[in-house]
Amino acid sequence: VQLQASGGGSVQTGGSLRLSCAASGHILHGHSMAWFRQVPGKDREFVAVISPDGDITTYAPSVKGRFTISLDSNNYTLYLQMDSVKPEDAALYYCALGPYSSAARTYVYWGQGTQVTVSS
Repeated sequence: VQLQASGGGSVQTGGSLRLSCAASGHILHGHSMAWFRQVPGKDREFVAVISPDGDITTYAPSVKGRFTISLDSNNYTLYLQMDSVKPEDAALYYCALGPYSSAARTYVYWGQGTQVTVSS
């Protein structure tokens, strides 16, 4: 399984950005997909997870109401719509494929990360 994240860049505070993550290879259907983020010196932080059929989602309290996770199950592409972005959202964002979980240690497959920077 390969996960390719894209869409990162620079965004102003209060602005919007959409991240994408394309999954390819021998995809194990029935697996959930998630977004995590990490800043230097800190552990990888859970952002959001979506069930395989896209019906169930869970968000970290810090992004709930501002970010939206979605999944195109036809081509297994994961999205993260980031709205009302705050300076503390700046991080390297990773997509992951695995169980429906907010714990990074439970995920085996990871994308390479896409950088989000936030300017005031």
